[in-house]
Amino acid sequence: MAERSAEVIKRYLAEAFAAEKSLESQLQRYTKEAHDESARIFFHEQAVETKRQYERLAYRLHSLGGSPSITKGFLGHIFGSAPKAGQTGHERDERITRNLMSTYAVVNSEIALYEALATMAEAAGDPETVQLARTIQSEKQAAAQKTWKVLPVAALDECQRGSDQRASGCSARTTA
Repeated sequence: MAERSAEVIKRYLAEAFAAEKSLESQLQRYTKEAHDESARIFFHEQAVETKRQYERLAYRLHSLGGSPSITKGFLGHIFGSAPKAGQTGHERDERITRNLMSTYAVVNSEIALYEALATMAEAAGDPETVQLARTIQSEKQAAAQKTWKVLPVAALDECQRGSDQRASGCSARTTA
């Protein structure tokens, strides 16, 4: 692997590490905020999986002679601020749904990040990083699907809870 390619891969690994650390922190916060036990469990499980992912990224980065940065890189900053974007002005009853929407958006952004990392690593002749990126990307795709399935259930639950308090109706819908 050429020196320039190695530096680019290390930088992307460090960015992915920062993004995962930031997401794990947000998921931990979402776990504490959730007033519903199933939501708490969901966010906690996602946080644990995310922690395992950034630990693997750190190990790979160290094996290439790099180290995770204490400060966030560009992508870490973007991923770190994205989960908070939909929170302003929403009632407590809607928070789980908003947190799920943010989680879904960030996880899908990370899928793209791992696509870029895998592509660069493949071009640079670094099969270990390709495998790591593809594995985490697959885990992120599964997390996105799980989040997508949980989201309408949480939204309906929050709608029904809110309609009990505001005397307005919410009807169940079926999902395809």
